[in-house]
Amino acid sequence: MSQLWDAETARRYDTPGVGMFAPELLRTTADRLAALADGGRALELAIGTGRVAVPLAERGVPVVGVELSPHMVDQLRTKVDEATIPVVLGDMSSATAPGRFSLVYLVFNTIGNLLTQEDQVACFRNAARHLLPGGAFVIELGVPDLRRLPPGVQATVWLDEPGYLALDTYDVLNQQLVSHHFRFGDGTEARLGRTPQRYVWPAELDLMAQLAGFELESRDADWDGAPFTAESRSHVSVYRLPG
Repeated sequence: MSQLWDAETARRYDTPGVGMFAPELLRTTADRLAALADGGRALELAIGTGRVAVPLAERGVPVVGVELSPHMVDQLRTKVDEATIPVVLGDMSSATAPGRFSLVYLVFNTIGNLLTQEDQVACFRNAARHLLPGGAFVIELGVPDLRRLPPGVQATVWLDEPGYLALDTYDVLNQQLVSHHFRFGDGTEARLGRTPQRYVWPAELDLMAQLAGFELESRDADWDGAPFTAESRSHVSVYRLPG
């Protein structure tokens, strides 16, 4: 998986001001996480370039990260130094960060980068090991889009905008998908990126949480707290260790 997040991908990852870097989205995300940290320390699994960690740290929350790709950490270091946001290089399912935390969080579908159920369960258990009693584990994750797959069709287009096309291909037997990202200009050439994932239904995620000793505290459709319904495309789920 680490080879997917190479130096070129890391350099292109940030899209300041738009998409997942939109200021309003980052504000509501960081505000919600700061409230859940409740004055304590936070650990971000798969911290990447610091999209969420940097604004969270700016709110006074001490943040530590775990990240598999050194290239993503290099981009983070153009924003903050090691003293401001320390990062442990390693796999989010097994790496150990020093100390204990009030909050562990994993955003933007990243648990899907772990391609087996075993590794995803290990990620929950790793989060639990890092938390203080009563601590929270927050996961942001999309809902599998299988209702849009007619019989015999294995792909869905989930974004189509000028210069960018994104689609997912599904292997429903093995619960795998590959996200395909096409970026193109006015000519005939295009750039393609692919990201394999293991998709997870909310109910399966809840069972993983139980295996690690968590209880589901809340599930919303977004960081603003909109109700989660059968039509929601994603969810923000908060799991809590017994206090």
